Amino acid sequence: MTHEEFMLEALELAQKGMGFTSPNPMVGAVIVRGGEIIGSGYHKKYGDLHAERSAFAYCDENGIDCTGADMYITLEPCCHHGKQPPCTDAIIAHGIKRVFVGSSDPNPIVAGKGTQILREHGIDVTEGILKDECDALNEIFFHYITTGLPFVTLKYAMTLDGKIACYTGQSKWITGEAAREQVQIERLRHSAIMVGVGTVLADDPMLTCRLENSRNPVRIICDSALRTPYECNIVRTAKEVPTIIATVSDDEASAEKFREAGCRVIKTSPVEGKVDLKELMKILGSEKIDSILLEGGGELNWSALSNGIVSKIQAYIAPKIFGGNGKSPVGGEGVPFPSAAIMLEKGNIIRIGDDILIESRVKNVYGNN
Repeated sequence: MTHEEFMLEALELAQKGMGFTSPNPMVGAVIVRGGEIIGSGYHKKYGDLHAERSAFAYCDENGIDCTGADMYITLEPCCHHGKQPPCTDAIIAHGIKRVFVGSSDPNPIVAGKGTQILREHGIDVTEGILKDECDALNEIFFHYITTGLPFVTLKYAMTLDGKIACYTGQSKWITGEAAREQVQIERLRHSAIMVGVGTVLADDPMLTCRLENSRNPVRIICDSALRTPYECNIVRTAKEVPTIIATVSDDEASAEKFREAGCRVIKTSPVEGKVDLKELMKILGSEKIDSILLEGGGELNWSALSNGIVSKIQAYIAPKIFGGNGKSPVGGEGVPFPSAAIMLEKGNIIRIGDDILIESRVKNVYGNN
């Protein structure tokens, strides 16, 4: 097997930790001797063994000597004490001869120090194996660890003529089952899911992850005037699934009712009478919410984009036409002329059943400037 093939094995392992390692990165590692994998591991959940130590634990339990072996790691090994001791110590102690790294760690307390320590102990280090693939795996972690702000993915499903609902407001279902299954994976990938009160009033969603053996994201409702019904599905299940209502309302009596139902109420400064999304992102980031899947309507989508909090767009496009005055995915005032458009980059097109997913990164994201 080639270096790239061994790193692919490590990447596949790393992905098994999706949804459970936050706010830590997803990491996989394989140990190789004589062209054969003799041990492997991945970071299973936050606070658990890191990938390198997981791989060594397998070898230790099975009496496998790692001396002189190679190690492939999707992310630069840590060199500091956190929930776990430094992985560099374990690599050195197990006599690894060569280390192949996918991504460099942008965490300021690592940032090249991990590979430097290994080299200082006589270990040969090669960096950048499948770098693009390894970087893509942890785009959320890279953004969060360098900005302290959540990575926000704006997701919507629309018809080929750009409608997210018919003129009657009906929207179920625009995309096919395969695309909707992919959305559940994204709910697992992200720490939180956010909608506006308009979506709650129109659809009464649950906003949970319906995959087996998964976990639910924190649910966030942007509700400036506290119009969320107390009997809606989200509030009704707030003691089972963490739920936040972000508001600017001074109605303490209503806020207390939401708290009694199990919701947490966050009050931000008002911006034109609405929730200050930038302030909200700072609060959520300080509480280790590293990512948000934004499934809002057109107004919230525009507010998020115009405030610069969106990192990525996911547009699911179905081969359907609604026509007429159906709703568009991004509302608001919009830009006054083409040169003022919100610019996207790094586009990617994926076929999912009969539907198409277009992903693009947003330039000039808040916190990255």
